[in-house]
Amino acid sequence: MIRARLRRTRDGRFVLRLPGQERELLRSLPAQLRDLIAAGDPSTRRLFPPAYPEDDEAEVEYRRLVGDQLLQSHQGALQVLEDTVDATELDEDQLTAWLGALNDLRLVLGTKLEVTEDFQPLPPSDPRAPAMATYVYLSMLQENLVEALAASG
Repeated sequence: MIRARLRRTRDGRFVLRLPGQERELLRSLPAQLRDLIAAGDPSTRRLFPPAYPEDDEAEVEYRRLVGDQLLQSHQGALQVLEDTVDATELDEDQLTAWLGALNDLRLVLGTKLEVTEDFQPLPPSDPRAPAMATYVYLSMLQENLVEALAASG
């Protein structure tokens, strides 16, 4: 378990304490996810789940109506993460965007790694081990952010 990286202040803001290596990792991930989205990579399917899987016509209409908005939502959260990755303090809106971006990153990485409820740690020799370590880190950071958001000021 990583030490708390975030704590709520009495005025409702959040003090962010991330080591440089973690900030560097978080700085690199949004561009990678944007590239996957732009390429239509299958690992991004969980970011854009079908609303009408049994009705192609309704699904096309749904995508026409909300597809751009959904994409902008994902892109906006990634942009906030990029813009504030070096911040030492976040407001609640920024923290909420971080949660969205971390969730998107975890969903895509988990899809690529085929993570299931009963996933097991990988041996260091496994070529997927670095990606799994990133997945576990993002999960723990997301949990820390949720706990800070739930804490009273």
